[in-house]
Amino acid sequence: MFGCCVAGRLLQTNLQQIDETHAAFELPLAGSINHICVFLLGTVPFPEGYGATVHFFWPGKGFQLLGMLSNDKPSAIFRLRGTFSSAQSTAAHAAFSNNAQPSLDSSNDVTAVLGLAIEPLPQILAEVGSLPSAVVKPSPATPDATLLAEKIVKHLFNYVSGFISGSGGSNVTPDSLVPMSLIARWYEQFIGKVKAGGIAFLDRQE
Repeated sequence: MFGCCVAGRLLQTNLQQIDETHAAFELPLAGSINHICVFLLGTVPFPEGYGATVHFFWPGKGFQLLGMLSNDKPSAIFRLRGTFSSAQSTAAHAAFSNNAQPSLDSSNDVTAVLGLAIEPLPQILAEVGSLPSAVVKPSPATPDATLLAEKIVKHLFNYVSGFISGSGGSNVTPDSLVPMSLIARWYEQFIGKVKAGGIAFLDRQE
């Protein structure tokens, strides 16, 4: 059901089933891991109303809740280095602790554990919402493609008509000839404005 991939390593699908709601990946040579991607394989979806919390366990340093997966969010990338912190014992933590025997030979040879706990979505959202980095940001409104295209065409028309008629476009007709060099100049200026400050200037045109 789950897969994970440490940056720079082969894909891991050697998931260890702990019980009906808990599973884990062993992460050898954990001292060299910076980022990891965890994802659903797409073969088995979560039951309706459920998802999974993703936990990281470093031997001797405790657990860290990293985030979540769900049918609507089937993959996530987490930064592991510097995320270790002590955590209170929970059912999820106990399940992973009792079934993992990580190596403690040296900092580079430590085998850490990436745990997955299947839980109800409301519970998951409450847990993830308590993370220091879990800042809810409103999704930026996606501009309507038709409206945006209309604004761009209007901007082009105003620019070109000013050169052709010399009077703001009042003498422009459908048969007016427009030199390609003029279109090219408009394009360069238009892209320059977009790169400099986005498309807000389109809302200021008359």
